Amino acid sequence: MATINNFEDLDIWKKSRELCQKIFISVIQNSNCSQNIKNQIDRSSASVMDNIAEGFEREGNKEFINFLSMSKGSCGEVRSQLIRAFDRSFINENEFNDLKKDYTDLSKMISGFMKYLKTIEHNGNKFNRL
Repeated sequence: MATINNFEDLDIWKKSRELCQKIFISVIQNSNCSQNIKNQIDRSSASVMDNIAEGFEREGNKEFINFLSMSKGSCGEVRSQLIRAFDRSFINENEFNDLKKDYTDLSKMISGFMKYLKTIEHNGNKFNRL
């Protein structure tokens, strides 16, 4: 795997950014949706991408894996909120199914990246000796 110098170059971060925008369009801009669900899903979808960024910037694999775990948890939180939005008829079935699949796929991508980080010998830049 090539060296990644910025979190913006990570596929999981790019995907989380894309999905955060999809949530904004489908749910947050939806005038039928309750403000409570809008606020919660906005925070949890942002948390997915923000935890990837923060973990990367910590420059240590163990910390990064911990933040990726939080990001993965936020994927589950978004899916739960999507179910609630669908059950209350705030979003239609196609939007629900597409977004739920997207977040399930992203969760799998994050898991795969976590497994990869556990197999490499390099512990992160914070442990490099000068």
